[in-house]
Amino acid sequence: MFGDWDLIISSFLSQYGLRIRTKEFESVSWDEFKSLLAGMAPETALGRMVAIRSETDKDVIKHFTREQKRIYDDWRNRKAERTRQEPQTYELQMNYLESMMAAICGGG
Repeated sequence: MFGDWDLIISSFLSQYGLRIRTKEFESVSWDEFKSLLAGMAPETALGRMVAIRSETDKDVIKHFTREQKRIYDDWRNRKAERTRQEPQTYELQMNYLESMMAAICGGG
């Protein structure tokens, strides 16, 4: 989400006419912000980006422009990298939890 902040700002302005970086917007609750974000139309900058990233139709993907293909591939690579890192993160968390439990039980 943070990597898409510029797209979010642009999309809020184009769809809702709201400028996020204003004092007025500070009164918007987190729940309202999430609802507005979830209702983002596919015609916005963020909507177009999400459509490219989530496309599954191989025929549509085959006809992507070079830029769309780059966006699609970058997103898939980021997802693959996170997936590859998750087992390591899980293992580290389990080791930490095990050492904490051992310390609580007098074994550490």
